[in-house]
Amino acid sequence: MDRARWAHSGPSRDPDQSPVSLPSHRQSPARAVLSRAALASVLLILSTLIVYLGRYGYRDAARPGQPLNLLGSAYYSAVTLSTTGYGDIVPVSSTARLVNTLVITPIRVIFLIVLIGTTLEVLTERTRRSWQISRWRSKVAGHTVVVGYGSKGRSVLTTLAEAATPPSELVIVDISAMAMAEANRSGLVGVTGDATRREVLAAAQISAAQRLVVAVGRDDTAVLITLTARQLNPAMQITAAVREAENEPLLRQSGADQVVVSSEAAGRLLGLSTIDPAVGQVIGQLLGRGRGLDLTERAATGAEIGHPARDAAASAVAVLRAGEVLPVDGDGTGPLLAGDRLILVGAAAAGPPRPAGQR
Repeated sequence: MDRARWAHSGPSRDPDQSPVSLPSHRQSPARAVLSRAALASVLLILSTLIVYLGRYGYRDAARPGQPLNLLGSAYYSAVTLSTTGYGDIVPVSSTARLVNTLVITPIRVIFLIVLIGTTLEVLTERTRRSWQISRWRSKVAGHTVVVGYGSKGRSVLTTLAEAATPPSELVIVDISAMAMAEANRSGLVGVTGDATRREVLAAAQISAAQRLVVAVGRDDTAVLITLTARQLNPAMQITAAVREAENEPLLRQSGADQVVVSSEAAGRLLGLSTIDPAVGQVIGQLLGRGRGLDLTERAATGAEIGHPARDAAASAVAVLRAGEVLPVDGDGTGPLLAGDRLILVGAAAAGPPRPAGQR
């Protein structure tokens, strides 16, 4: 993600146009116009052929005594279907008048319906979308906002999907309209804009969100987004990624609960894979669900409290206590306490699912 993508000024936007975009499989207004224009053209061609086949039953003021040619038939069809009716070409034979009554008139009605339907659809598209967005805003709560739809953001969404997070509980924020179009095609709600701006995060209903994931490419941008989001929602869980370890304390001071140093994590994994390839392979499996090894988290049950973590759950690898991660066999860990959470690994890690938004 380059510097220009998350410039603080943000892109210009029609003030009447909402930055929120909902997933939709409906035709776009432009495509609807093109499809209806194609249908109208077919109707015009059909009418022209019908008139031309009965050309001897028409009188053309511009060519007295001569049958209609193909151009005259097209001209007559155009002015007739559009209800203009100049009167310079008229049906004079009984057959031509009958064809106009039984065939051309219904075609004209269909032609007008196509034109009116196109106009109405284009005019009502924004109203319909505005109503859908208002309805979404009234219902969305407890969702997860993911800022950044780059490689990191998409990996976050893949992990959330593997954890059975429904798409309806996800909102994507990115400054790129193309990224939002891709997110919408994937069935996700998107907000287009600079996430360092309060109004963009407000459009993502950040005040009602349970979790925020900041997956942008610049550390200073991540800090600004975290600061802004924490002001708008002091209670939600914020997880953010930074490239450099020296920026981790700053991000935590800005309000992030969890910080992932992407360059350091990648470098350590590369080092482990170089020294001990099998260890690197195991860590790679732990990073994804369903690959043989899974890491999960659950609260210690009442029956487990008071017992050592290893005795309570053989697959436990760590204890989360008051925001601090403790090794299960550490000297300072001791027996499990009320409020402790267990980190488990492997197939035996299945336990009570972690509540959505658990901090």
